Amino acid sequence: MLRLLPRLLVGALGVLALIGLLRLWTDPAIPAATLGLSPIGGLGLATLRADVAGFFGGMGAFALAAAIRNDRRLVTVPLVLVSLALVGRLITAGMEGLAPDMVMPMAVEATLAVLLAIGRRTLGTR
Repeated sequence: MLRLLPRLLVGALGVLALIGLLRLWTDPAIPAATLGLSPIGGLGLATLRADVAGFFGGMGAFALAAAIRNDRRLVTVPLVLVSLALVGRLITAGMEGLAPDMVMPMAVEATLAVLLAIGRRTLGTR
């Protein structure tokens, strides 16, 4: 059971990230506002649908594939992506100061990094 839990959590993360991808593709303004982003014109909408949705899509696809295949190697991609996002937030906090609304996303990304690192360690290889 202890080995199954990380696999289930990695899979759930994958599904949630893919839902985020679909939300960004279909109506990017709503999830963008949740993320503190505001699209400006067609370029802004295209950037949300391409860059931000691509981040969620890549993370979700590889996390879900890792859970389905029980392959720890596939967890590396979402682990690197979420870790880079956290590093970006830490750089912002260091250069601009830590705003109260930055704490929750940083906590979520740190938690996801730990979860994915556990998945990277415990999932099987095929």
